[in-house]
Amino acid sequence: MIYESDRMRLLVVATKFVGEVNDCYICRDLLSPGGILYTVIVVHQHDVVRDVLALFALSDRKGEKILIDDFASVDKHVYVFPYHKERPLQDFYEGDSLTLAQCENVCISIILACITSDLPYPILYLLLNNNMLQLSSDRSVFFGYEMDFKELDVNIGERECVQICAEILLGLLEPKAGQKATSYYLLQKKIANGSYTRFTDLYRDITIAAVTTKKITPFVLIKLWIKRNADYLIGMLFWISLILAIFAISIILSRFFLGGNSWFRLLFNTFKKIGTESLVQ
Repeated sequence: MIYESDRMRLLVVATKFVGEVNDCYICRDLLSPGGILYTVIVVHQHDVVRDVLALFALSDRKGEKILIDDFASVDKHVYVFPYHKERPLQDFYEGDSLTLAQCENVCISIILACITSDLPYPILYLLLNNNMLQLSSDRSVFFGYEMDFKELDVNIGERECVQICAEILLGLLEPKAGQKATSYYLLQKKIANGSYTRFTDLYRDITIAAVTTKKITPFVLIKLWIKRNADYLIGMLFWISLILAIFAISIILSRFFLGGNSWFRLLFNTFKKIGTESLVQ
């Protein structure tokens, strides 16, 4: 079976599952050198196609570095994600044999993977809820993208994603609970209170409480703040640019019609004479 877009020709080499809403395949791109492999989700339920298209189109998180391609194929819609050799976190994480610092580093990597994935929150939640976290041999964390959109809830937001992420981290740190692990007890307390609503809060708590040397830095905080407030900053820059452009155009027009530095004459010559008295001596 082949799925083809204007820039990819995807040959199915393995079937991960065939579902009620979508199928999941591993495909080789016949147009790429070496035939790179991809995870391909083929959605065949029209209302779900509409929901997923809306998520990527309207969300602030568009997964631009993760969603490699998407296109219609007859009566289906195809989504193309990266493929990496599976190393499920739940199978390769050995908390008992790691130091507390190493466990906390894995936790930090998970949070950063969630932030940098930039996927819409309902899709990120699917990945977290279905144990799609993968652990590389150097203990960095990445995602697998085998998803069943039957479980998709378009109303999921960052809060739900952070909560499930925090619960995953708590489970990873549990083997170190007897070592007075501040990070573990802080997570335990805040999860019980439902305190986590943003990934930046979770990241801050783990990095500050961790014994690891991988501490939070002002540069990282600034970078995360800019990422979170990108839309606001772009909007503010747009209005500032618009105001400056109007001001510049008004100066040009005033010079054209009135000649000279008419703006400055208007602003300053007004105060050279008050009533019948001239202020210029």
